[in-house]
Amino acid sequence: MKPKIKISVLTIFPEMFRTLTDFGVFKRALDNGIIEFEAVNLRDYTHDRHKITDIPGYGPGPGMVMKPEPFFEYYEEYEKKNNKKPYTVILSPQGRPFNNEISSELSKKEDILFFCGRYEGPDERVYNICDDEISVGDFVVTGGEIPAMIIIDSLSRFIPGVVGDSESVENDSFFNGLLDYSVYTKPYEYKNYKVPDILLSGNHKKIESFRKKESIIKTILKRPDLFIKKDFSSEEKKEIVEIIREMFKDA
Repeated sequence: MKPKIKISVLTIFPEMFRTLTDFGVFKRALDNGIIEFEAVNLRDYTHDRHKITDIPGYGPGPGMVMKPEPFFEYYEEYEKKNNKKPYTVILSPQGRPFNNEISSELSKKEDILFFCGRYEGPDERVYNICDDEISVGDFVVTGGEIPAMIIIDSLSRFIPGVVGDSESVENDSFFNGLLDYSVYTKPYEYKNYKVPDILLSGNHKKIESFRKKESIIKTILKRPDLFIKKDFSSEEKKEIVEIIREMFKDA
């Protein structure tokens, strides 16, 4: 079976990606041939005896800058070897903020290459061969490896066959612009906290309605920004009307 997507990362710490490849659904997707993955050592594209990837930058200022040559050499080798250009993403705090829509968008690419910077980042000229610049949040981490793993883990869930139950993906928070509903399991009562009786009713229609309302209420309370920008369906609007009616029924 031909893999649905090929994912490559260029990094000075390829071993870090064993967190992805050795565990969970991503490992299963690799074993089943759904995803092809490789973590490439940037140092393999240096030509000095110490395999140096970072040197002082031009001008005054602290920190080391990653040399452009290894990035370009790997990119050109990839292009020649595969007879096509990969969709190249560089992880950067200056990039567009990562979200579920971007995750879904990336999952539809055939070949994705992630550049993982360190120190003060790569030489600015490296950005000229990148198609996308993505940030996982308004904070700084020591390198692009962990952000890349977050993005790869997220996008892989959109690839058919990676997650066994497609409903699980569709019910995830953010999939439809709302937070997920609460989930419960046995025991029915624990430390005076009970499972909502509706979930034990066996009435699937009422349970579905209950969960939709919970999802809407959670979003209003925890992420009102999502609620405000959400384009609600007619069915969801009916649930909102029911929520308001229930709030004021004893008024």
